Amino acid sequence: QVQLVESGGGLVQAGGSLRLSCAASGRTFSNYAMGWFRQAPGSEREFVAGISWSGRETLYADSVKGRFTCSRDNAKNTVYLQMNSLKPEDTAVYYCAGASHSWVATTTPSYNYWGQGTQVTVSS
Repeated sequence: QVQLVESGGGLVQAGGSLRLSCAASGRTFSNYAMGWFRQAPGSEREFVAGISWSGRETLYADSVKGRFTCSRDNAKNTVYLQMNSLKPEDTAVYYCAGASHSWVATTTPSYNYWGQGTQVTVSS
């Protein structure tokens, strides 16, 4: 059974930084792409960042480009989201997602496995 467990969320002031981690278990982590999504109250879940199986390809939503960095450590079965220059509009529950293919995808149907989410709150 695949499990994804996020950590690292919290409360931070605008301009601050957080690093989210997602620990994966239950399958060969290094074979598959991973992604990060977020969902604010009253909004749909949206793509934030994605990374290919090797880590060589990454994609970002326009709203986070230049501020967020997605990376992975296949030896630790962990994917990360480094978030810098945080803004109040980044406030949301952040979800880690696992695909069943190796390439980066940006849509929710492309991901089969989801973590429970971690809250990120950015105060102004």
